[in-house]
Amino acid sequence: MRIAILSRNAKLYSTRRLTEAADARGHDVRVVDYLRCYMDITAHKPQVMYGGESLHFDSIIPRIGAPHTFYGTAVVRQFEMMGVVPANESQAIIRSRDKLRSLQLLARAGVGLPVTSMAHSTKDIAGILEIVGGTPLVVKLLEGTQGMGVVLAETRKAAESVIGAFRQLDANILVQEYIAEAGGSDIRAFVVGNRVVAAYKRTAAPGEFRSNLHRGAIPERIRLMPEERTIAKRAAKALGLNIAGVDIMRSNHGPVVIEVNSSPGLEGAETTTGIDVADKIIAFVEASAQTGKTRDRIKG
Repeated sequence: MRIAILSRNAKLYSTRRLTEAADARGHDVRVVDYLRCYMDITAHKPQVMYGGESLHFDSIIPRIGAPHTFYGTAVVRQFEMMGVVPANESQAIIRSRDKLRSLQLLARAGVGLPVTSMAHSTKDIAGILEIVGGTPLVVKLLEGTQGMGVVLAETRKAAESVIGAFRQLDANILVQEYIAEAGGSDIRAFVVGNRVVAAYKRTAAPGEFRSNLHRGAIPERIRLMPEERTIAKRAAKALGLNIAGVDIMRSNHGPVVIEVNSSPGLEGAETTTGIDVADKIIAFVEASAQTGKTRDRIKG
């Protein structure tokens, strides 16, 4: 089977591991820099070109970086037009990158979430604070990734200042309740197909409330509770994602999803759990390509 991994860097851990897994299973695998692709958009013979070559694959595994979502998903969509089966479809990737849209879809599907609010005018700050139950609270930029643009406001004055500053810059933000009982920890559940194949806990470094590994969080392997396993699968399904990293917090009112990542890194999952996640992704790609069908039926 001909598989393309759409990635900007073949040396990245996730890209390298997917390449090794595909090669070990006997596939013809190639890493393609999606920003170097260009497209022939025609009705009868759509093509994706790379260095003058027309690309032909049975399946693609998109590893689209957040800053390049628009062009990266355009390339994925072009492959879809050619009948190539993607591990994650373009529309599902776009949904996951829009934090507001993804939360609205998760809420519609009945997935537990932190209490969240959004407003356009700074005149409505008091209403936002009331919705999320006051301070402390978390302010998130809609465009932020890997913990960037996430601020903990511990007092009402701090919250008003942060929200006012972001809105003065015309930045779109979400305001969420701060789940103190999580103790600066969250859970990354790795979903492939309709199964949680790996899970681990991330605990924020001392003096930090964000539990991103890029910010020094400490990972440890854990066993998910049945409710957490179910909510992870429901969250991925609600966004139409076949492969997803679902971030969950343990709150006093049950597990809540804080984010769903369409290009989750493999390093944290594999090194912490010892599970060969890359092999499970390639096995899923094999099965998907054989059926020739996609699962994206989400409205919105």
